Amino acid sequence: MNVLSVDVEEYYHATIFREGTSGSACEGFVSRVEESVNRVLALLADADVLATCFVLGEVAAAHPAIVRKIAGEGHEVACHGHRHELVCRQSPEQFRADIQRAKGLLEDLTGQSVIGYRAPNFSIGSGQTWAYDILLQEGFRYDSSVYPIFHDHYGDPRAPRFPYEVWRNGAERLIEFPIGTVRFLGLNLPVGGGGYFRLLPVTVTRLGIRRVNTHDKQPVMFYFHPWELDREQPRPWMPWRHRLRHYVGLRREEGKLSALLRHFSFGRARDVLQLCCGEPSGGPQDGRPASVTALTEADCDGGGLARPGLGSEGGVP
Repeated sequence: MNVLSVDVEEYYHATIFREGTSGSACEGFVSRVEESVNRVLALLADADVLATCFVLGEVAAAHPAIVRKIAGEGHEVACHGHRHELVCRQSPEQFRADIQRAKGLLEDLTGQSVIGYRAPNFSIGSGQTWAYDILLQEGFRYDSSVYPIFHDHYGDPRAPRFPYEVWRNGAERLIEFPIGTVRFLGLNLPVGGGGYFRLLPVTVTRLGIRRVNTHDKQPVMFYFHPWELDREQPRPWMPWRHRLRHYVGLRREEGKLSALLRHFSFGRARDVLQLCCGEPSGGPQDGRPASVTALTEADCDGGGLARPGLGSEGGVP
């Protein structure tokens, strides 16, 4: 089973949108997130698929009913931070306050524990590993902020491609679930959604996910945003590069998603990790980054963790 994830935010929260409108995008633009999320929920109900929704705290505060609806339909509510501020622009103290605020709000609205986190714009890089310890201290059990690709705004092509233990404190551990990639000609190619999914034919993503599932025998983390299904969102002036990256493929997104959901099995992140992640034996020193401990098909069957040090292929020898 693969993971379908949704980053629940407004169209004007997107980094490319903000950059293209000189950072003033949050002012003067109408909210469209409820309409967009309702469209997503209808799509998922038609496909009989449960997803993990990484909800922004600001959205939850302004639209509490939509968060309750997401949870009420059986989807996992996870955390996308509160203000959609990049982690690399926050101090550890600011980051802790941001996730505490968002997590507390989401748990109050749903009555359920929130154990998953995704940084805005995948902004936990090599200089922000301190964030993992804070996430663990605040009750998170998995993170999905790594995209193992080359990209001008984010990404680390050297990172493991499949779920692995990224941090440990005593018996508590934080699992990283990277966005999906397929290995081709020595490169990690994106098959995990976002702008690449809107730009490329759906067949490219289908072939990539199938290869990961059958050859690597691993789940794929796929993501999209509700605003990517909103063809009527405002289109203010912005440089052509930003306009292209934000708006390309919006008209075809819903149909492509529907086709993808028909071809593969998708579920919630906490369920897929429950199947794959048993309690590890041994591990790194407390408060230190975990060695690359990837999960293999055998581990899913046996409930244990793969041996550390298997490299960026995520446990595939």
